[in-house]
Amino acid sequence: MEQTELLRSLAKVANTLTAAEVPFALTGGCAVYARGGPPTTHDVDVLVREQDVSRAVSALVANGMRAAETPLDWLAKVYDGDRLVDLLHHPNREPVTDEVLKRAEWMRVGPAEMPVATATDLMVDKLKVFGPHRCDFTEVLPIARALREQVDWKQVWDRTAESPYAEAFLLLLKRLDIEEVVP
Repeated sequence: MEQTELLRSLAKVANTLTAAEVPFALTGGCAVYARGGPPTTHDVDVLVREQDVSRAVSALVANGMRAAETPLDWLAKVYDGDRLVDLLHHPNREPVTDEVLKRAEWMRVGPAEMPVATATDLMVDKLKVFGPHRCDFTEVLPIARALREQVDWKQVWDRTAESPYAEAFLLLLKRLDIEEVVP
């Protein structure tokens, strides 16, 4: 899937949710790209509150997308053609709240403007995914390098303190002189 096609789908999602007055924020690889990180061609990830999922899906379907079933209870899925859009309401088992959405910053992403999750929130989410069965730092390291000046590293340390995998990654960043905060 090409980056251009993904950005078209992203613009369609952002414009549709904005018109439907569904609060949202871009997250995931597209948000990293919006903030200067590496491009992605994987999918579009959007944060929405759980109470807004049905309205979001309905609005997107009314605008030509198709809903997809998922066995996962923390997100909903829709497709714009063959491009996947994930509507996350409990990423990393944490609910999307008004506060999370209010922290997002309006940015131009491709052809549209939309709220984009903060670099700090993106790094926290990326690090909270690490665990015994998913601990490959190679995808997240270039993201940390690209976003390093936008991230509140103290907050990342504090918000991921329960994870030894996040701690290992943050110590790697320290040793590579990518970030300077160590508790």
